[in-house]
Amino acid sequence: MSRLKRFEDHRFIGDRRTMTVYDCDDAAQSDVLGSLAAEFDMWRRNDLQTFAPDDLSEAANRGFMPPRAQRAADASD
Repeated sequence: MSRLKRFEDHRFIGDRRTMTVYDCDDAAQSDVLGSLAAEFDMWRRNDLQTFAPDDLSEAANRGFMPPRAQRAADASD
């Protein structure tokens, strides 16, 4: 599994268009983010967001939410 170029050191990366945060340690989420980034040229449009500290709670503090499928899976647990 590879991470996005220029974001190799970040686990959580947000999509500013949809306010969704992706976990790059999760292969499925990383693949989705990679596809979206390529399709919508997110690097050039400055649509990618990293967080410091690099954790999910910081992403949530900034208004980012995990993908809907992940939220539904977490709710059913």
